[in-house]
Amino acid sequence: MNIHEYQAKQILKEYDIPVSKGKVAFSASDAVKAAQEIGGMIWVVKAQIHAGGRGKAGGVILARSLDEVKTAADKILGKTLITHQTGLKGQLVRKVYVEQGCEIDKEFYLSMIVNRQTESVSVMVSKAGGMDIEEVAAKTPEKLLTFSIDPVSGFQQFHGRKAAFALGLEGVALREMITMLGNLYTAFIKLDCDLVEINPLVLTKQGHLIALDAKVTFDDNALIRHPQLEALRDTDEEDPTETQAHEHELSYVKLDGSIGCMVNGAGLAMATMDIIKLHGGEPANFLDVGGGATKEKVATAFKLILADQNVQAILINIFGGIMRCDIIAEGIVAAAKEVQLSVPMVVRLQGTNGELGKKILKDSNLKIIAEDDLSKAAASVVKAVKEAA
Repeated sequence: MNIHEYQAKQILKEYDIPVSKGKVAFSASDAVKAAQEIGGMIWVVKAQIHAGGRGKAGGVILARSLDEVKTAADKILGKTLITHQTGLKGQLVRKVYVEQGCEIDKEFYLSMIVNRQTESVSVMVSKAGGMDIEEVAAKTPEKLLTFSIDPVSGFQQFHGRKAAFALGLEGVALREMITMLGNLYTAFIKLDCDLVEINPLVLTKQGHLIALDAKVTFDDNALIRHPQLEALRDTDEEDPTETQAHEHELSYVKLDGSIGCMVNGAGLAMATMDIIKLHGGEPANFLDVGGGATKEKVATAFKLILADQNVQAILINIFGGIMRCDIIAEGIVAAAKEVQLSVPMVVRLQGTNGELGKKILKDSNLKIIAEDDLSKAAASVVKAVKEAA
């Protein structure tokens, strides 16, 4: 789950990681009021969307007076920002973050991420702050240091010194880096984060470290342990179909292809998408209905697939273990009749009550291509799309 910069900074502040004073605003007048409350002579007005690259798209503006704060907020609010992370559709700006300016001496990059290869949390630091880290890794990899923190021993002060030395910090800033990295690791573990990124982390001309920008994402599967984090979700920033799927406890991710997929189990769903691509097709979504889906949940999943105008055919691949194939079949029939199915559908049902599920589909009089072999099912759905084109 993603959150906004202002929310991420509030979390960092709770874990004693220094951030500049700032307030969120939903209108230009709110922005001016926020700047007055923050104080100072210079402010930065930042668009709040779930995407990076805001500055390059005109979503970050420096203001040297209250009038400039108002002008900046007017310019950003209601604008659709198009960045390398939003796609061509862009993202509408509904709120801005007004932040107190600071005197920057140097800019750095700092992040923590779950490293599945080392089964630990990896730290990345670089002197090339303010830039896309992918660009730094590709063009100047010598400027990027990566190391892991052993989950058994946890954070140790030498980790902080290692990061500080890589950034050329000394004195007060070195000690601040040790404390900051320790606090960041504590937050990362306690809140079940996927990623914490501070870019840039700045060294001020007064010699102190401040997180000038922040991005935090959380493991969706762990949110049940953190209801206070679930409350930070901004559905305006999410795909409406994905939001609807979340409300029905379905794992759905929209993709750009033309073949809708309904599968039970994340691993089988990934394998299904892979085999579709192997046969020359493109999946339109990832959709895992889970092991204990009801007839109603299956029907909802089916409607979610058909709500995508790009879907030209559907592949349903169910292995009945805990999930019963007849439940899947009943949900498919109910939803297909309700929405008046008009695209080809290929179904592969295997496992618990598989034969009963196939009979339900056959008796429904729906136009269904039944396959027992997954490879043949994928080939059939790709063929159906090509014939419909």
